[in-house]
Amino acid sequence: MLDVAVIEEPAAAEASLDPIRRRILATLAEPGSAAALAARLGLARQKVNYHLKELERHGLVELAEERRKGNVTERVYRATAASYVISPAVLAAVSPDPTRSPDQLSARWLLALGSRLVQEVGTLLTGAARAQRRVASFGIDAEVRFASTADRAAFADGLAEAVAALVARYHDESAPGGRSHRVVVGLHQIPATPAPAADPKTEADTDADTGAPAPAADTDSAPDTAPDTGSGQENAR
Repeated sequence: MLDVAVIEEPAAAEASLDPIRRRILATLAEPGSAAALAARLGLARQKVNYHLKELERHGLVELAEERRKGNVTERVYRATAASYVISPAVLAAVSPDPTRSPDQLSARWLLALGSRLVQEVGTLLTGAARAQRRVASFGIDAEVRFASTADRAAFADGLAEAVAALVARYHDESAPGGRSHRVVVGLHQIPATPAPAADPKTEADTDADTGAPAPAADTDSAPDTAPDTGSGQENAR
């Protein structure tokens, strides 16, 4: 089983998005028969068999083994990958194209770069799997917290200069037998994790920020009118 498989065919993408088939794929992280799947998912065995055949037809599940039980042969299936990614190539002409409007400060352009990354690496993985070879690649994933927008801008400028210097040092347009590689570097804010819903029974009795019991009201203190300086949004760069 692969760690990640890339879906490049529209029909296979459609098959993977069906709610029942998604449940079957998730369950088949461990091999199972149609009878076992039917019992686990609460579905009719005939219905499970139909969906298994469709998933097998599109290469999303495969036959793991056959077990002989009396006069019956039980077919055991497994998913071909632990997880799947649908390539932007499925969208063909309407997939994002980063060459249309390159803009280093545009989040949409960054998204288009990511889309092309998925498409190109997916194509490499598909070809490598057929040839039973590995794909030479490299990735970095880091997290940085900036104190200000000025620091973020300075970091972006320094990063761009460093990458440009490395590319200039190693790029050789005329190298015989050389292989072209794409370097993609992105910087984006990490989406905030939604806070869990407050319990209406205790919400009034706890501090909104810390979750600790709220202090008793001080009737002698002046109301706090200071502006909240920690919740403003930074300008996008």
